Amino acid sequence: QVQLVESGGGLVQAGGSLRLSCQASGRTFSSYAMAWFRQAPGKEREFVATASSSGDSTYYADTVKGRFTISRDSAKNTLYLQMNSLKPEDTAVYYCATGPRGYGSSRPTSYDYWGQGTRVTVSS
Repeated sequence: QVQLVESGGGLVQAGGSLRLSCQASGRTFSSYAMAWFRQAPGKEREFVATASSSGDSTYYADTVKGRFTISRDSAKNTLYLQMNSLKPEDTAVYYCATGPRGYGSSRPTSYDYWGQGTRVTVSS
């Protein structure tokens, strides 16, 4: 059974940093792309970043480009999201997901397994 467990969320002041982790199990994750999405209250789930199965190729939403960094450690089956220069508009529940082989996608429908989410709150 595939499981994704996020951690690392919390409350941080604007301008601060957080590092999210997603521990994966039940699949050979080195064969699959992984991604981070987020959902703010009253809004639809939106794409944040994706990393290819090898981790060599990454892609970011314009809203986080230059501030967030996605990475993965295949030996640990763990996906990370380093978030710097956080803004109040980054407040959301952050979800990791896995799905397509090779390269990822910004479309939620491309992913077949999701974690339960970790909440990030950025105060102004």
